[in-house]
Amino acid sequence: MRCPFCAHEDSQVKDSRPTEDATAIRRRRQCTKCGARFTTFERVQLREVTIVKAGADGTPQRREPFDRAKLERSVALACRKRGIGQEQIDQLVSGIQRQVETAGEAEVSSSHIGELVMDGLRQIDSVAYIRFASVYRDFSEARDFEEFASTVTEAGGAKAAQE
Repeated sequence: MRCPFCAHEDSQVKDSRPTEDATAIRRRRQCTKCGARFTTFERVQLREVTIVKAGADGTPQRREPFDRAKLERSVALACRKRGIGQEQIDQLVSGIQRQVETAGEAEVSSSHIGELVMDGLRQIDSVAYIRFASVYRDFSEARDFEEFASTVTEAGGAKAAQE
């Protein structure tokens, strides 16, 4: 494993343990050259999945490999300053990754992944859900936020009435 500080290619594993949701192995490493310590995560990858991104007109445009880190960054950005822990974000991302990999499809549309993220965020935090939706659905005016937020509060009111 290459050291992120000095780029030396040799490091020692100092500690290994499973993550809390048992979907990965967390390893603390120490570079044998500079002595810096860093953490790596080892996850099971069931298959290579390609994401198909749609163009402006809705037709398939670009294909790129599924990138867990990219998905995690976008979810973390939506959850920023909302009191949502990294563990919850990791669980959501791991669940989405598992769904995508076990679906049996070699190619998955980015819109499908967006919907999975929105479903997960809806259950965690309504503000993070609206933040993600604003980028995912490309809100262009304040009215778009108002309309979407009203559907969220209506759904929340209906959910509270059921309980």
